[in-house]
Amino acid sequence: MVRAVTLISLLSALVVGVYLFGAGSRAAGPTSQAAKSAESKGIAAAATVNFQQAAAALEQTHAVSGTYAETNLAGFGVTLVRADTVSYCIQTGVGTGVQHETGPGGAPAAGPC
Repeated sequence: MVRAVTLISLLSALVVGVYLFGAGSRAAGPTSQAAKSAESKGIAAAATVNFQQAAAALEQTHAVSGTYAETNLAGFGVTLVRADTVSYCIQTGVGTGVQHETGPGGAPAAGPC
């Protein structure tokens, strides 16, 4: 009888522990809403910095050659999707995290060019 009560107590404690662990993981783990929000804000901040640096390089090339098309953006974390003598569109990210900026003078926006 004592063994049965001990076994039931042990199983009950294990079930409660697993439940509490699962609840805590959903609230504060890597899949929580707070973690997803922080990740989104970090990606947006990194994209903004990358776009600012790339835009400066694009403007420098335009000042020298009169076109944005010849700009090498290797190392800036962005891709030059389209460029001509008067405008450009740069893009960063993958999947649903893609952002773009149309310039000159544009601001980062969600989605591809």
